Amino acid sequence: MRKTIIAGNWKMNLHHAAAVQLASDIRSGLPSLKENIQVLLCVPALYLDAVSAEASQHPSMATGAQNAAAWKEGAYTGEISSFQLASSGVRYTILGHSERRSLFGEGDDILKTKVDLALEAGLTPVFCCGEPKEVREAGRHEELTGAQLRNALFHLTADQIQNIVIAYEPVWAIGTGLTATAQQAQDMHAFIRRELASRYGEEIASSISILYGGSMKASNAAELLSMPDVDGGLIGGASLVASEFLSIISCA
Repeated sequence: MRKTIIAGNWKMNLHHAAAVQLASDIRSGLPSLKENIQVLLCVPALYLDAVSAEASQHPSMATGAQNAAAWKEGAYTGEISSFQLASSGVRYTILGHSERRSLFGEGDDILKTKVDLALEAGLTPVFCCGEPKEVREAGRHEELTGAQLRNALFHLTADQIQNIVIAYEPVWAIGTGLTATAQQAQDMHAFIRRELASRYGEEIASSISILYGGSMKASNAAELLSMPDVDGGLIGGASLVASEFLSIISCA
């Protein structure tokens, strides 16, 4: 049975005390969860130690970074490597988030390198893919998303790909006022799973968790999570409010 993962991406938000309090509120509000449900907090790197201390007190919680460097070590001022993250007890890292792609120019080649280094360090990459509005309107959303997968992931072995989590981000539905329907989300998740199956076979494709990253919140989580190929969510703004995030988790 593949995991259902509810991941909060706090982005560049909260001061230290508020971050620790939020992690504490989420941890204390969590009931006992089924073994296949994972709650993941992807927090600013500065807060990883403190949030990990909170997360370690609940068996279903883990922490993740929001990015990792494209180098193992060396003279790269301001960067944090996958190996440094892993040595601090971090288990996951987001790679290829749409903001990293659009604001920092991260393309498939650099993400391929980041994926390889994260796996080498023992981290689980949460690999983001998805299309902006103009690509969706041109009907090229499957073409672009498929290329992102193939270019950055399909060099991996069958064993390696099973250590990847994929997050589909319809960039046009994030903070724009536009909304992707549950069926649109399902259609793209099913497409991603077919792409995985074409490279690695049905059994492996069916074991990989695919998260939805398009403004999931308490009011739409139940419908989205009811879709057969939606295995959780990569949550932005709603993960910054403990009650909202806990409501999403309860839908899982």
